[in-house]
Amino acid sequence: MVAELINKYLWLVETLRGGGDRGLAFVDICRKYRSEFHEDYPRRTFNNHREAIADAFGIEIACDRSTNRYYIPFVDDALDRDASKQWLINTFTVNNLLSGSRDRLSGRVSVEDIPSGHQILPVLLSAMKENRRVSFLYRKYTGNVPEERILAPYAVKEFEKRWYVVGRVSGRDVLRVYGLDRIRDIRILEETFRVPEDFDVNSLFYNSFGVYPPEPGQQAVSVLLKTSEVEARFLRDLPLHHSQTEETGPDGCRLFRLRVIPNANFIMALCRLGSRIEVLEPAEVRRQVAEELRSAALQYTDKQQITI
Repeated sequence: MVAELINKYLWLVETLRGGGDRGLAFVDICRKYRSEFHEDYPRRTFNNHREAIADAFGIEIACDRSTNRYYIPFVDDALDRDASKQWLINTFTVNNLLSGSRDRLSGRVSVEDIPSGHQILPVLLSAMKENRRVSFLYRKYTGNVPEERILAPYAVKEFEKRWYVVGRVSGRDVLRVYGLDRIRDIRILEETFRVPEDFDVNSLFYNSFGVYPPEPGQQAVSVLLKTSEVEARFLRDLPLHHSQTEETGPDGCRLFRLRVIPNANFIMALCRLGSRIEVLEPAEVRRQVAEELRSAALQYTDKQQITI
């Protein structure tokens, strides 16, 4: 029942999004609703859905009284304000479209299997709501034996198709990050904790890249990348970091500047771009990328032939 309601809420948001600034008349909404769900759409039910959408997603569905058409004011801004809600809306919408078209589109839709720990995520969210500690077994990639952890889960974060939990381990002052796909036997404990009033997961990772929180004393640096025009198009569509800005070099080349802490995740992201980008500054980041690429090249080429 809950899943069905959520599906209807998201359908209404997407339908009105398609209506744009002009919006849709109630009769048109009812017609589309009947076509989608094979039932009538009483105005009372419609208004209940409007209220629920405002409460759950913070999205207002307004009515232009001069035309009696319904619309979402500043629809793009409304959907972009909260990244987590946008992710939820997009995820449910795609799932609904695929589920409803499974028979007709058999063999024509390919979806990746994402090991993001969805069995662990609901448990963590329940613990976070009540500010209760959790215990679990955690196996590092560098180890073979799972180790027990007792954690105060402050937040969860998604990065590169994986979910991570951010929190404090009992007896330690620093924040730790654990991948949900490496957690086993999780239990919610009776012991509670307090989240610092000024804690915000987006602020914590604002200058970071990936899932590495800033180490004490770490500061963001200005990183300048040189790219081809073709690669620049990719970076415009999918920025490496929220701080990314674009510049024009003296020879007309495309330059991208980021202000970020150059942690291991960031260095690996630059290495994955290979010859398509060149790190111009700072010298330390340029050196780290060059060393990683040199080490990779040594695995495929006779060391005597390599000169970098």
